[in-house]
Amino acid sequence: MASDASESNSVTGVVYFGVININEGHRNLGSVDIWRSVVTKEFFCEEKRIGALDISDKIGLHRIGKNKKWAIAVNRKRRGTNRWKLVELDGKGLQRFTDSDDESVVEINSESFNIVDSDWWSFLIERNVNRTVDVTQDHSGNAPR
Repeated sequence: MASDASESNSVTGVVYFGVININEGHRNLGSVDIWRSVVTKEFFCEEKRIGALDISDKIGLHRIGKNKKWAIAVNRKRRGTNRWKLVELDGKGLQRFTDSDDESVVEINSESFNIVDSDWWSFLIERNVNRTVDVTQDHSGNAPR
């Protein structure tokens, strides 16, 4: 019986693709390591938070749905290491993720793979590979007025 690679958790032909450094001013808060499949072009990501000794909730090359994209969710009201979170964003609609600060469930709306919320904003991994992103400024285009 043949198996469909897209339904499997196994990944082959994956190479290290780059990194995104997450800064707050001149202080580094962590980074996201990015791998990419040379066959399917899909991304695999792992967050690395400065000062965090806990193991990430997603170990290894975690596969996300075809209708989702990797993104960084940033809390507008918080400062420091727990201000950001690696998330899987849907193109549109209500979705949930676990807050890295207090482990509570956060509900946000997304449009065009951007968080639209008064407390959170986001940026896509695929548009920021090998860059440093300063999260003191909202880069989403959805800043509250």
